Amino acid sequence: MSMISTLMPRSAAPGAVGRAPAELDPLLLWPALGLLLFGMVMVYSASIATAEGSRFTAYSSSYFLVRHGFFLVIGLVAAVMAFQIPVRFWQQVAPALFVAGVVLIALVLVPHVGRSVNGAQRWIPLGPVNLQPSELMKLFAVLYAADYTARKLADMDSFRRGFVPMAVVMMLVGGLLLREPDFGAFVVIISIAMGILFLGGINARLFGILFVVLLLAFVFLIWTSPYRRERIFGFMDPWQDAFGKGYQLSHALIAFGRGEWFGVGLGASVEKLFYLPEAHTDFLLAVIAEELGFVGVVAVVGMFALVVQRCFVIGRQAIALDRIFGGLVAQGIGLWLGVQSFINMGVNMGLLPTKGLTLPLMSFGGSGILANCVALAILLRIDWENRQIMRGGKA
Repeated sequence: MSMISTLMPRSAAPGAVGRAPAELDPLLLWPALGLLLFGMVMVYSASIATAEGSRFTAYSSSYFLVRHGFFLVIGLVAAVMAFQIPVRFWQQVAPALFVAGVVLIALVLVPHVGRSVNGAQRWIPLGPVNLQPSELMKLFAVLYAADYTARKLADMDSFRRGFVPMAVVMMLVGGLLLREPDFGAFVVIISIAMGILFLGGINARLFGILFVVLLLAFVFLIWTSPYRRERIFGFMDPWQDAFGKGYQLSHALIAFGRGEWFGVGLGASVEKLFYLPEAHTDFLLAVIAEELGFVGVVAVVGMFALVVQRCFVIGRQAIALDRIFGGLVAQGIGLWLGVQSFINMGVNMGLLPTKGLTLPLMSFGGSGILANCVALAILLRIDWENRQIMRGGKA
């Protein structure tokens, strides 16, 4: 049985609504699955040395592969379940999910509850796995911002009624994330909220002023934080202190340089041998560049571009069918995947300062894979409901 037939709701079974085009968008489904499976291969390749050289001897070199495969299975099962849920239900529970996300982020900061790694307290231990609430919060932010905007369409020109309530809750979320600290997640979530407000028709002059204020706020946050300043200086000239603040970026650039056009071969990376930190998470693209070269990087960028493009196409179709919430959710997911992948790629290529963001759908990490898979399932459900309506059926 194919993945498409597995995801297909019972009401969409063959013969239920007559002969029709594909139930799901193949230009979205297959690139997304391609990124998930390609990510699994590259996580294994990038993590072999780390696994062999760590205390996780039970699985030896395949430790991270086994865990990533487990997370991927959980994510796909959750995606199949999420696809069965009508979009209108997601709108009903969006505020509750957002509140639950805020509570989880707050719990991370409670002593002896949240887990700290490398100076960042972002995880809640749950037995053999760690939950990272900020990853789930990205999905909850999409749903909440879409629901808020759909309800407030008539007030989008008003600063007090349209913008202030959203700004207050996002400031609360942002304050909690910066306490962890998780500046990367903060940037992504703020981008999601701002992007959905813009797509929902917020006053252009107000949006412009807000954009300038956010830029100044980012500059202030960077300037008042010594470790963020160090990252900026390391980004501006990584070779000046290649063994200090420019270490990660310099080795990422070396990986890109070694890969040239076609790479050194799958599994043959040198940088992943304890030279490039976080090779299987934040800097997975650098390993892809070294092993598969320019061609491999272009393939990854192309698949992400196609997924993001389909998000906005599905969103426009939903809005044209007067399904405002579904349309904004689809475009919000596109903003999320587009912004986060752009930042991660920019960091790997030395175009942006280090942010600590993973590559969506590909990097190692259970909470991120789970959130990404559920988001794609919701997106596919929006597309499926669009198709039912266009065929004269009922979503």
